[in-house]
Amino acid sequence: MDIRLIQILSQEAFDVIHLESLFMTPYIPTLRRYSKAKIVLRSHNLEHVVQERIARGERNLLKKPYRKFLARQLRAYEEKVLVQLDGVAAITDADADHMTAHSGGTPITTVPFTLDLEDYLAPQAEGPLIFFHLGSMDWLPNEEGVRWLLRAVWPRVLKKHPDAKLHLAGNRMPKDMIRARLPGTKVTGRVADANRYIAQRHVMVVPLFSAGGMRVKIIEGMAMGKCVLSTTVGAEGIAYTTGRDILLADTAAEFADQINLLLEQPETAARIGNNARFLVAERHSTEKAIEDLVSFYKSLDKA
Repeated sequence: MDIRLIQILSQEAFDVIHLESLFMTPYIPTLRRYSKAKIVLRSHNLEHVVQERIARGERNLLKKPYRKFLARQLRAYEEKVLVQLDGVAAITDADADHMTAHSGGTPITTVPFTLDLEDYLAPQAEGPLIFFHLGSMDWLPNEEGVRWLLRAVWPRVLKKHPDAKLHLAGNRMPKDMIRARLPGTKVTGRVADANRYIAQRHVMVVPLFSAGGMRVKIIEGMAMGKCVLSTTVGAEGIAYTTGRDILLADTAAEFADQINLLLEQPETAARIGNNARFLVAERHSTEKAIEDLVSFYKSLDKA
């Protein structure tokens, strides 16, 4: 990768080099040596915040100290990287505020995740409500949240609504979850068409406790007119209004209560889904994000 970068930078001059996520930052020394371009980091989330949250929820007494150590290492690395950049395009205002406090004056702006609504047109699912989770299960926060959902929430729902349905899908689904065959659940692995999977179900559940940044899948679900039930952490960075375009719950009892409410009032799910699509159209326009990002690039030339 480094050799290929050197070849490209030796052949062509660039105005801006846009690094997509923290994992591209080890190439900064090479970029500085072979290019005069402004280097901008597109920060998807604060990795050390994710690790700090995972450490707080870690039950394994052997892993917990390691998680804390990893969080400290990531924090030190992220703070070191910030001063090496010409600019940062954070995905949420909360991330931008946190980075500003440790950036040493590096310009920082917020450009939220965006999409084209035309790519998310789908007929609404019919029939009884189906709750679903879709996400890569090799990402620890997803696995942590789904296991909590199955252990602490779903049994509460079944006590009141024994016919309730919960579908789970995602890359690298743990085999024990697939074999468990819990009442009312259908667990599969990777799906060929994520949008089709979402379209055929009604309510997206996002039980996250250790994430950071903005959850792309929530925005995609909202764009498809789905009611989303999330934790506060899972919904970070989204300009939502609770009860209007999203539902929030942070304890097992609250999460189960919200599911039960939707099962008893399915029209609420439809209403929130419609409002969610309107929110995405208003706040997550690709055209607006492009304008903001280009303006930010141009401002760096004047700095």
